[in-house]
Amino acid sequence: MAAQRGAGPDPVVIVGSGLAGYNTARELRKLDKQTPLVIISRDAGDFYSKPMLSNALAGKKSAADLVMKTAATMASELAATVMATTEVSAIDTGSRTLTLSGGQLLVYRDLVLALGADPIRLPLQGDGAQDVLSVNDLQDYARFAQALEGASNVAILGAGLIGCEFANDLLARGIRPTVIDIAERPLARLLPQEAGERLQRRLQDAGVLFCFGTGVARVDRHGSAYRLQLDSGATLDADLVLSAIGLRPRTALAQAAGLLVGRGVQVDRMLAASQPHVYAVGDNAQVLGHNLPYVLPLMAQARALGATLAGKPTAVNYPAMPVVVKTPAWPTVVCPPPLDAAGTWSVAQDDAHCSAQFLGDDGTVLGFALQGTATAQRQALATRVAPLLPVL
Repeated sequence: MAAQRGAGPDPVVIVGSGLAGYNTARELRKLDKQTPLVIISRDAGDFYSKPMLSNALAGKKSAADLVMKTAATMASELAATVMATTEVSAIDTGSRTLTLSGGQLLVYRDLVLALGADPIRLPLQGDGAQDVLSVNDLQDYARFAQALEGASNVAILGAGLIGCEFANDLLARGIRPTVIDIAERPLARLLPQEAGERLQRRLQDAGVLFCFGTGVARVDRHGSAYRLQLDSGATLDADLVLSAIGLRPRTALAQAAGLLVGRGVQVDRMLAASQPHVYAVGDNAQVLGHNLPYVLPLMAQARALGATLAGKPTAVNYPAMPVVVKTPAWPTVVCPPPLDAAGTWSVAQDDAHCSAQFLGDDGTVLGFALQGTATAQRQALATRVAPLLPVL
């Protein structure tokens, strides 16, 4: 089937209607009101903030409550066509066309991949393995919230940022969480040992149980609940099992199209992929080796790419970008050092706070972690951190 080009200019097409996709569209429209714009969404296309999913239970929010604007409202505000419940099955970068579900072809001027990421699934054994839930979008959240009715305890696989946030959030519903991780403490990849241990103690004091140094081998149905077999040999019973061990960027579509991919779609500081007129943003993007699944990098990308698409080529800059961990039991902010950074953590703490700085071998501040009352220092300390991608 040949793609039919219309009489007017070809559109900018954004694949993905999450924070990355919609914010890129907003930034484009600030500078360009005329270029045709199409946003393709695999779901209903409603606008919501994905980070809110891990702390919405405390506020007794339903999935519908989390919708900020409907797809129709977003289409009107952005002067865009929002194609809901639509999948892209193939990209032809030579002819600049997309093959959509149903076989329809769509021509693009520029293509933005804002596909997000999928939850990583452990290779679990047992007849309950397929019942393990994850929360990665509004539909997932709705299923999880419904399944929580009548539950008194939940096993959470993974003591990273999302696992700890959900654990803290479940407490507000009177549900006891047990968090299981092969690491020795929570947020082991983000926090120094002292800060991780402080977070663990505060969450334990609030009612969270932890099982560290072990993974989960099996999940079996046990009456109306589940029995988990741990690698350590111990067993654990839970009403529900939630997996929060991490996300994997959706790169299959880009790879099939011949784009270079790694942890995400490989892009330069213009967010440009390895084929012309293709860009990537958000969880989907790996910018010069950096794949940062957080809101502030996403917003920086959206601003830069919106300008580029509007005819003002703009490189993305990454200043220090602190991440707020939503654990009210022990407020925590972390600005992670680069993965390959050489240096050491310097930690100061008392009963009310923990303040840690990651210092490079030359004394440069490359990252920090703040807890308790020290979180008030995040903006001041951020000005001392070396930018990951400095202003060009």
